[in-house]
Amino acid sequence: MSFQPVNPRPFLQARVGTELIIRLKWGQTEYRGKLESIDSYMNVLLRETEEFIDGKNTGSLGLVLIRCNNILWMASADGVDMTDLGLK
Repeated sequence: MSFQPVNPRPFLQARVGTELIIRLKWGQTEYRGKLESIDSYMNVLLRETEEFIDGKNTGSLGLVLIRCNNILWMASADGVDMTDLGLK
């Protein structure tokens, strides 16, 4: 399987209203929620957000703003189970 980089701005704009998984640079923290909006700096606003640390759900957070420089990667969450990511 080869890796194909994607320009993040069109990726995010096309996914407003859909579920995303966002991994932070720090530790094993990930967020899964519906993309509410992005701004010109690519800061991300998620709603109905759940937090996962080391692959375990730590709770529901609701509306979350994630600053762009804290994001390691993001992906569409369609059909992805958080336990399938192999974070353990």
